[in-house]
Formats: sequence, C-alpha cells, structure tokens
Amino acid sequence: MTRTILLLITLSGLFAVMQAQTQSFLYTGTVDGKMQVTLYLQEEENGCGGDPFYSGIYRYNKVSNWLQLSISKNNKNQYAMVEDGFTGLMIVRKEGTGLKGLWISPDGKKQLPVILNNQAINAKQAESYRETLEKINYENHDC
Repeated sequence: MTRTILLLITLSGLFAVMQAQTQSFLYTGTVDGKMQVTLYLQEEENGCGGDPFYSGIYRYNKVSNWLQLSISKNNKNQYAMVEDGFTGLMIVRKEGTGLKGLWISPDGKKQLPVILNNQAINAKQAESYRETLEKINYENHDC
C-alpha cells in the first residue's frame, strides 16, 4: 500500500512537470539606435511552483551568430541578461509590450541604449527558435 501511494505521488509530480507551460516571445529592435537585433525569450513554468525559468538567445542581425543568454527576472519586470562567456550584459525593463534598457560591456565603460518591440510569433516560428536555442545551449554546454 505504501509503495502504491509513493508511486502515485511520484507519477503525479512527473505529470505536473510534463504539463509545465512554455511561452515564447520574440523581440526586434536596436542597440545604440543603430544595430538591429533579434531577441528570443522562452519562459517556462516552474514545475514545483514559484518563479518561472527564463532562457534566451539574441543576435545582431546580419552581423553575428546567436548569443546565448543567462536570464534573471525580478518582481519589477526587469530582466538581467548575461551573454554566454560574459561578453556583455543587457538590463531591460518591460514597458508596455516592449523592453527598454541598456547593454553594458563587461568592463562597464560602454553603455548603450536598448529598445526592443514585441513581435507576433506563430507556433512554427516558436518551434524553430526553440530548436535554435536548444542547439546553441548544446554547443555551449555539452561535455
């Protein structure tokens, strides 16, 4: 009987994790008013309750490869997005449907304005960006 109860609890926990929702967000805009960028954010519910997890990638259009981001969000709708390898940091705040803030160089000497606008994203596009995010994560963190 005890084993059955433990099995049911374990299975219900796994089911809750499997049911975690993932939302995709696509933003386009500029850094320093000149450099066109595309940012893909993924928000995933925390299966244990609590704050969601964030992951993302961005690139300077026609100039760079995708850069993976480590993302934290606070309760003031501000995001800290650190480029993999700490080659830069974006601190942005949600304003309306967009994001505004700063890109900061690792030494803090260069601070450039960031303005990003939310773009509609369909399921096919979201899947493509999700696969790109997974590929970049694999390339950056595979043993």
